Amino acid sequence: MQTLQVDVGHSRYPIAIGSGLLTNRELLDAHLRGRDVLIVTNTTVARLYLGKLTDSLASKRVAECILPDGEQHKTLQTAGWVFDALVAKKMNRDAAVLALGGGVVGDIAGFAAACYQRGIGYVQVPTTLLAQVDSSVGGKTGVNHPGGKNLIGAFYQPLAVIADTDTLATLPDRELRAGLAEVIKYGCVWDPLLFDWLDHNMPKLLARHVDALTYAITRSCEIKATVVAKDEREQNLRAILNFGHTFGHAIEAATAYEVYLHGEAVALGMLIAADFSHKAGLIDGAIKDRVRDILGKAGLPTEAPRVGAARVQEMMQMDKKVLGGAVRLVLLEKLGRAIVTSDYPQSALDGTLAEFFG
Repeated sequence: MQTLQVDVGHSRYPIAIGSGLLTNRELLDAHLRGRDVLIVTNTTVARLYLGKLTDSLASKRVAECILPDGEQHKTLQTAGWVFDALVAKKMNRDAAVLALGGGVVGDIAGFAAACYQRGIGYVQVPTTLLAQVDSSVGGKTGVNHPGGKNLIGAFYQPLAVIADTDTLATLPDRELRAGLAEVIKYGCVWDPLLFDWLDHNMPKLLARHVDALTYAITRSCEIKATVVAKDEREQNLRAILNFGHTFGHAIEAATAYEVYLHGEAVALGMLIAADFSHKAGLIDGAIKDRVRDILGKAGLPTEAPRVGAARVQEMMQMDKKVLGGAVRLVLLEKLGRAIVTSDYPQSALDGTLAEFFG
């Protein structure tokens, strides 16, 4: 087991990464000190891992809340079911929520924990690559709204993140590739050596070599922990971790969260952001092509849906980085360095949206 630390000043917690952690009773007990635990999971993950985790919490009073699977269920209504379960089991402020699943489960469970009785503890147990490398770390919680992605939520740090790499063995290939999009993101905006490593080791990652996956998870979490420690509430630096997300979230919303996995939409967003960075004169064509090539190697989509530029523009106006009506974009200055800016010609953005979305 490898352990990293996230330190945001008012909160300090570990990220544990390794094999067999779902059955590590000592590790779980160390972060779940109260008597009562509500496990929040979904129908897919419950069949695979709920029993194993419940057995590991035999010393606790455990309740379950099993949600439907899919981004389209990341709603206030679904979060309400978590509140209902907490109330039904008469759980108090010393209770904890345990999020067992991918990014949707983690975001909903964390949001419910942030709100219930004005805040109870929660632990992230991510079971997808995307959640292990990104969404489980950093305290972003929330749900979607028909008007945009993650518009309702809170910054609320977990007690711990416990990433059992064994869960990746049952992850569908499509979900694995979607998680790789977030790892590629870290290489683009922060670590060019990681980008090079990914370029050379993509076959191993796709073949689920344990050492390769563990390195990708660990390095991604190291980068995210460093950035979150400097800017927990995304006032400046942390916004670079949204590379590809402004376009990606717009794609998800414009397609009703039913066509693309989050990582797939982010991949398309990174492709568009790299293209726009090139059009803006920030990077040369070779870097833009490298971004496209590595997404292709990961088996991620490289053709945006023809949903219409006006529809995407409308969705982008609800992005959380919009200030004073201006859409701020995360663009590349070079591999490993990104900026957040609204200093670009609107005509250039209009042209890019028309080119990719019709």
